[in-house]
Amino acid sequence: MPRLMRCGSEKAPLPEIKEVLIAFYRGAPRRESRTRVNERIRTREIRVIDDQGEQLGIMPPQQALVVAKEKGLDLVEISPTASPPVCRIMDFGRYQYQEQKRAREARKRQKTIDVKEIKFRPKVDEHDYQFKKKHIERFLADGDKVKATIFMRGREQAHPEIGRRILERLVKDLGDQVTQETMPRREGNTMHTILSQRTPSRGADKKS
Repeated sequence: MPRLMRCGSEKAPLPEIKEVLIAFYRGAPRRESRTRVNERIRTREIRVIDDQGEQLGIMPPQQALVVAKEKGLDLVEISPTASPPVCRIMDFGRYQYQEQKRAREARKRQKTIDVKEIKFRPKVDEHDYQFKKKHIERFLADGDKVKATIFMRGREQAHPEIGRRILERLVKDLGDQVTQETMPRREGNTMHTILSQRTPSRGADKKS
Protein backbone atom coordinates (compact mmCIF):
# COMPACT_ATOMS: atom_id res chain seq x y z
CA MET A 1 0.00 0.00 0.00
CA PRO A 2 1.54 3.38 -0.96
CA ARG A 3 2.51 5.82 1.80
CA LEU A 4 0.81 9.22 2.21
CA MET A 5 2.79 12.48 1.81
CA ARG A 6 3.74 14.12 5.10
CA CYS A 7 5.16 17.36 3.71
CA GLY A 8 5.53 19.22 0.43
CA SER A 9 9.07 18.06 -0.13
CA GLU A 10 8.19 14.38 0.08
CA LYS A 11 6.70 12.68 -2.98
CA ALA A 12 4.20 9.84 -2.82
CA PRO A 13 5.40 6.61 -4.42
CA LEU A 14 3.71 5.64 -7.71
CA PRO A 15 1.39 2.64 -7.55
CA GLU A 16 2.68 -0.54 -9.08
CA ILE A 17 1.48 -1.07 -12.66
CA LYS A 18 0.72 -4.63 -13.61
CA GLU A 19 0.57 -5.88 -17.16
CA VAL A 20 -2.93 -7.00 -18.08
CA LEU A 21 -3.61 -9.21 -21.08
CA ILE A 22 -6.96 -8.54 -22.76
CA ALA A 23 -8.58 -11.27 -24.80
CA PHE A 24 -10.48 -9.71 -27.68
CA TYR A 25 -13.83 -11.30 -28.49
CA ARG A 26 -14.15 -11.60 -32.23
CA GLY A 27 -17.86 -12.24 -32.25
CA ALA A 28 -19.73 -15.41 -33.07
CA PRO A 29 -17.81 -18.35 -34.45
CA ARG A 30 -17.31 -18.30 -38.19
CA ARG A 31 -20.19 -19.85 -40.02
CA GLU A 32 -19.28 -23.02 -41.82
CA SER A 33 -19.88 -23.40 -45.50
CA ARG A 34 -23.22 -24.90 -46.36
CA THR A 35 -21.56 -27.75 -48.24
CA ARG A 36 -19.47 -30.06 -46.06
CA VAL A 37 -16.44 -31.59 -47.70
CA ASN A 38 -13.93 -34.31 -46.79
CA GLU A 39 -12.94 -34.25 -43.09
CA ARG A 40 -15.82 -31.89 -42.25
CA ILE A 41 -18.30 -34.71 -42.85
CA ARG A 42 -18.63 -36.11 -39.33
CA THR A 43 -21.75 -38.29 -39.42
CA ARG A 44 -21.45 -41.94 -38.44
CA GLU A 45 -22.50 -43.36 -41.82
CA ILE A 46 -23.10 -41.96 -45.29
CA ARG A 47 -24.43 -43.26 -48.59
CA VAL A 48 -21.71 -42.88 -51.21
CA ILE A 49 -21.96 -42.27 -54.96
CA ASP A 50 -18.73 -42.41 -56.95
CA ASP A 51 -17.59 -40.04 -59.69
CA GLN A 52 -19.24 -42.25 -62.34
CA GLY A 53 -22.63 -42.06 -60.66
CA GLU A 54 -22.54 -45.59 -59.30
CA GLN A 55 -23.74 -46.48 -55.79
CA LEU A 56 -20.94 -47.64 -53.50
CA GLY A 57 -23.29 -48.34 -50.58
CA ILE A 58 -23.35 -47.17 -46.97
CA MET A 59 -20.04 -46.76 -45.15
CA PRO A 60 -18.24 -44.54 -42.61
CA PRO A 61 -17.02 -41.17 -43.98
CA GLN A 62 -13.40 -42.15 -43.29
CA GLN A 63 -13.68 -45.15 -45.61
CA ALA A 64 -15.31 -43.10 -48.37
CA LEU A 65 -12.67 -40.41 -47.98
CA VAL A 66 -9.92 -42.99 -48.63
CA VAL A 67 -11.64 -43.95 -51.90
CA ALA A 68 -11.95 -40.28 -52.91
CA LYS A 69 -8.30 -39.51 -52.13
CA GLU A 70 -7.16 -42.51 -54.17
CA LYS A 71 -8.90 -40.96 -57.17
CA GLY A 72 -7.52 -37.50 -56.43
CA LEU A 73 -11.04 -36.21 -55.77
CA ASP A 74 -13.14 -34.90 -52.87
CA LEU A 75 -15.95 -36.33 -50.82
CA VAL A 76 -18.86 -33.86 -51.01
CA GLU A 77 -22.08 -34.00 -49.01
CA ILE A 78 -24.87 -33.37 -51.55
CA SER A 79 -27.93 -34.37 -49.48
CA PRO A 80 -27.37 -33.69 -45.77
CA THR A 81 -31.03 -34.22 -44.79
CA ALA A 82 -31.25 -37.76 -46.16
CA SER A 83 -30.97 -40.74 -43.84
CA PRO A 84 -28.14 -41.49 -44.01
CA PRO A 85 -26.70 -38.34 -45.69
CA VAL A 86 -25.71 -38.78 -49.32
CA CYS A 87 -22.17 -37.91 -50.39
CA ARG A 88 -20.58 -37.95 -53.79
CA ILE A 89 -16.99 -38.36 -54.91
CA MET A 90 -16.18 -35.44 -57.22
CA ASP A 91 -13.90 -32.51 -57.97
CA PHE A 92 -15.21 -29.96 -55.45
CA GLY A 93 -13.51 -27.01 -57.16
CA ARG A 94 -15.21 -27.83 -60.43
CA TYR A 95 -18.51 -28.36 -58.59
CA GLN A 96 -18.28 -24.89 -57.04
CA TYR A 97 -17.49 -23.33 -60.42
CA GLN A 98 -20.53 -24.97 -62.03
CA GLU A 99 -22.79 -23.86 -59.17
CA GLN A 100 -21.57 -20.26 -59.48
CA LYS A 101 -22.06 -20.38 -63.25
CA ARG A 102 -25.64 -21.62 -62.84
CA ALA A 103 -26.33 -18.86 -60.31
CA ARG A 104 -25.02 -16.19 -62.70
CA GLU A 105 -27.17 -17.52 -65.55
CA ALA A 106 -30.23 -17.54 -63.27
CA ARG A 107 -29.61 -13.89 -62.35
CA LYS A 108 -29.36 -12.97 -66.03
CA ARG A 109 -32.73 -14.59 -66.72
CA GLN A 110 -34.36 -12.54 -63.97
CA LYS A 111 -35.33 -9.52 -66.08
CA THR A 112 -36.14 -6.35 -64.19
CA ILE A 113 -39.08 -4.55 -65.76
CA ASP A 114 -38.59 -0.79 -65.85
CA VAL A 115 -41.17 1.87 -66.65
CA LYS A 116 -39.81 4.29 -69.25
CA GLU A 117 -41.54 7.64 -69.63
CA ILE A 118 -41.93 9.32 -73.00
CA LYS A 119 -43.34 12.87 -72.97
CA PHE A 120 -45.36 14.51 -75.72
CA ARG A 121 -46.64 18.07 -76.11
CA PRO A 122 -50.18 18.72 -77.41
CA LYS A 123 -48.62 20.54 -80.41
CA VAL A 124 -46.14 17.76 -81.19
CA ASP A 125 -45.09 17.75 -84.85
CA GLU A 126 -45.17 14.62 -86.99
CA HIS A 127 -41.41 14.07 -87.03
CA ASP A 128 -41.14 14.28 -83.24
CA TYR A 129 -44.16 12.02 -82.86
CA GLN A 130 -42.65 9.30 -85.09
CA PHE A 131 -39.26 9.61 -83.39
CA LYS A 132 -40.77 9.06 -79.94
CA LYS A 133 -43.00 6.24 -81.19
CA LYS A 134 -39.88 4.36 -82.33
CA HIS A 135 -38.40 4.76 -78.85
CA ILE A 136 -41.57 3.30 -77.36
CA GLU A 137 -41.42 0.34 -79.74
CA ARG A 138 -37.82 -0.32 -78.73
CA PHE A 139 -38.61 -0.14 -75.01
CA LEU A 140 -41.55 -2.51 -75.43
CA ALA A 141 -39.39 -4.94 -77.42
CA ASP A 142 -36.88 -4.95 -74.54
CA GLY A 143 -39.65 -6.05 -72.18
CA ASP A 144 -40.08 -2.71 -70.40
CA LYS A 145 -43.29 -0.78 -69.82
CA VAL A 146 -43.82 2.71 -71.16
CA LYS A 147 -45.62 5.66 -69.57
CA ALA A 148 -46.72 7.90 -72.43
CA THR A 149 -47.33 11.36 -70.99
CA ILE A 150 -48.91 14.49 -72.48
CA PHE A 151 -47.47 17.60 -70.82
CA MET A 152 -49.77 20.64 -71.02
CA ARG A 153 -48.99 24.30 -70.30
CA GLY A 154 -51.13 27.40 -69.86
CA ARG A 155 -54.18 27.42 -72.11
CA GLU A 156 -53.41 23.89 -73.32
CA GLN A 157 -54.85 22.63 -70.04
CA ALA A 158 -58.29 23.85 -71.13
CA HIS A 159 -58.26 21.36 -74.03
CA PRO A 160 -57.38 17.91 -72.59
CA GLU A 161 -59.15 16.27 -75.54
CA ILE A 162 -56.12 17.13 -77.70
CA GLY A 163 -53.81 15.10 -75.44
CA ARG A 164 -56.32 12.26 -75.30
CA ARG A 165 -56.42 12.07 -79.12
CA ILE A 166 -52.62 11.85 -79.24
CA LEU A 167 -52.58 8.93 -76.80
CA GLU A 168 -55.40 7.17 -78.64
CA ARG A 169 -53.52 7.57 -81.93
CA LEU A 170 -50.36 6.23 -80.32
CA VAL A 171 -52.11 3.08 -79.13
CA LYS A 172 -53.67 2.61 -82.57
CA ASP A 173 -50.35 3.10 -84.39
CA LEU A 174 -48.54 0.61 -82.15
CA GLY A 175 -51.15 -1.96 -83.10
CA ASP A 176 -51.27 -5.54 -81.81
CA GLN A 177 -47.82 -5.39 -80.20
CA VAL A 178 -49.05 -3.23 -77.31
CA THR A 179 -51.42 -3.64 -74.39
CA GLN A 180 -52.90 -0.49 -72.86
CA GLU A 181 -52.79 -1.22 -69.13
CA THR A 182 -54.50 2.05 -68.11
CA MET A 183 -56.84 4.35 -69.96
CA PRO A 184 -55.67 7.97 -70.45
CA ARG A 185 -55.75 9.59 -67.02
CA ARG A 186 -55.32 13.26 -66.22
CA GLU A 187 -53.27 14.37 -63.21
CA GLY A 188 -52.78 18.13 -62.88
CA ASN A 189 -51.17 19.44 -66.05
CA THR A 190 -50.38 15.97 -67.42
CA MET A 191 -52.28 13.08 -68.95
CA HIS A 192 -50.77 9.62 -69.28
CA THR A 193 -51.36 5.98 -70.13
CA ILE A 194 -49.28 2.86 -69.34
CA LEU A 195 -48.31 0.58 -72.23
CA SER A 196 -46.73 -2.87 -72.18
CA GLN A 197 -45.71 -5.57 -74.64
CA ARG A 198 -48.59 -7.85 -75.58
CA THR A 199 -47.92 -11.47 -74.68
CA PRO A 200 -48.93 -13.80 -77.51
CA SER A 201 -51.62 -16.29 -76.53
CA ARG A 202 -50.99 -20.03 -76.70
CA GLY A 203 -53.70 -20.42 -79.30
CA ALA A 204 -51.95 -17.91 -81.57
CA ASP A 205 -48.67 -19.82 -81.21
CA LYS A 206 -50.31 -23.10 -82.23
CA LYS A 207 -51.95 -21.52 -85.29
CA SER A 208 -48.63 -20.07 -86.44
